[in-house]
Amino acid sequence: MNWYPLFLDLLLAGFIIVMARHTFLRGRFFLHIFQQKGYKLSEYWHWLVHHWNRRVITVKHILYMVVIVVMLWLMSDTVTGSAAIIILTFFGFFWFGPFDYYRNEKQKKPLVYTSRLKRLCVPFVLFCLLLPVATLWLAYNRDVYVAGGFSFIPVDIYILAFGWVLASAVVPFYIFVAAKITAPIEKRVHQHYINEARKKLERMPELTVIAITGSYGKTSTKFMIRDLLKERMSVCSTPGSYNTPMGICKVINNDLEAHHQVLILEMGARYEGNIDELCDIAEPDIAVITNVGIAHLQTFGSQEAIARTKSTLVQRLTENGTAVLNADDRRVQKMAQLRDDIKIIETGLQNGSIIGSDIHYNPEGTHFNVRRGDESDSFNTKLLGAHNVQNMLLAIGVATCFNIRLKTMAIAARDIEPIEHRLELKKQGEIYVINDAFNSNPTGAKNAVEILAQFNSGRRIIITPGMIELGEIEDEKNRQFGHQIGQADLDLVVLVGKARTEAIQQGIEETKLPKDRLKVVESLSKANELVRQYAQAGDVILYENDLPDSFDE
Repeated sequence: MNWYPLFLDLLLAGFIIVMARHTFLRGRFFLHIFQQKGYKLSEYWHWLVHHWNRRVITVKHILYMVVIVVMLWLMSDTVTGSAAIIILTFFGFFWFGPFDYYRNEKQKKPLVYTSRLKRLCVPFVLFCLLLPVATLWLAYNRDVYVAGGFSFIPVDIYILAFGWVLASAVVPFYIFVAAKITAPIEKRVHQHYINEARKKLERMPELTVIAITGSYGKTSTKFMIRDLLKERMSVCSTPGSYNTPMGICKVINNDLEAHHQVLILEMGARYEGNIDELCDIAEPDIAVITNVGIAHLQTFGSQEAIARTKSTLVQRLTENGTAVLNADDRRVQKMAQLRDDIKIIETGLQNGSIIGSDIHYNPEGTHFNVRRGDESDSFNTKLLGAHNVQNMLLAIGVATCFNIRLKTMAIAARDIEPIEHRLELKKQGEIYVINDAFNSNPTGAKNAVEILAQFNSGRRIIITPGMIELGEIEDEKNRQFGHQIGQADLDLVVLVGKARTEAIQQGIEETKLPKDRLKVVESLSKANELVRQYAQAGDVILYENDLPDSFDE
């Protein structure tokens, strides 16, 4: 029968296509995870260990190998070569044809093909090709007889199947090799950009450098400072969450121009020593410390280590510089004692020389009063939250260094737009949406729930998967978060991810919130579908945190 060899050839071709596609998609997926982990091998390895059975060496890989072993050693006398081709290719189609690692949802932070990623891809792709190519060569260079001894398919299906499935399984580990190979190149590239940034700053001695750090609120405070200063002077600031050495260098090298009088830099840290690295590029004239919280506690190890790292910014201030400190945070307030040769400006809702009070919320935003010495004024802003008032007070402290009147700042504050995904209040049709989906933390989450509870335009709804990257205290903080949600007496609580939100559920159960107000769904799309059916005019929906794809349950 002439069609039978063609049929087997088509099956083999289809199997190779399916496995090539699956290997390619896995490679792209793990590159995505590596990029989300900041190209840090330690954090990438931690993610692999945590997702070992579901994403790394999956049940499908193991079961397929079991099928090969059973057929080759236990059923070799009964299974012919052509039957083996049919069985193994169909198992391959069934198990490796679908690719649901993103669960068919839109990627929250897509893979970006940066120059660094492209350099990484060169050795990574070469290593990914080695095993499949070697397998094809071995499989098609063996004399294999099937269908009763007639040699029409010169391929060993067992070698082909084993090699391609093994190649798919080991894809995530090639990233380690590729990263090690490209590490010297990346080091040279980074140093080149750092040297260029330093030289440019040396050519601008009159430039005032403002640096902001803290566990939370860096980006919001940065944009508030920018907007309070830009009416009086030419300001350059890093966009979004650009707070790494390369992010800062990119802005200095590409965006900073001769006419700029002020450069505002956000300085982030995940490990001790990170702030020093950033100050080696640009030492600040004005340092702003928002707070010392527990963000990235997993990488720092303790809150004391976080405080030490943040305090580096004060220690690295230029001579006669100014530190603007959140006096309501005792760890930040202690930083005023680090140096006696700098000016200290303390702000807060309870303490400091610049005080905020009488905070009120409504669908238009926040109203509060500010007192600075003998001067006082009322502020209205579209921003929500007591922590945003604290951030505004820090921005006022910085503007004070430039002798800007409080009334001038109050006018500028009215036009400050909320940062995307950070307590961003929008009206969608007849429903209000508070988008606080960016990197939730215990302080911010508590404030967000308190804000939601104060709305009275309709029913109050929260959608959240909880908080991440809090190390050993993650469950405790999520349980406290659940307790806060329950005490707020919200009308509907939608938790995303049954396993991930167990601690939140426990916290809610400790309160008197009726059980019928709590819903647990498996994905954000299911949560949105549920709320669409529930919500009505005047309701307020809070999105508290939206985990990156690397934390999908």
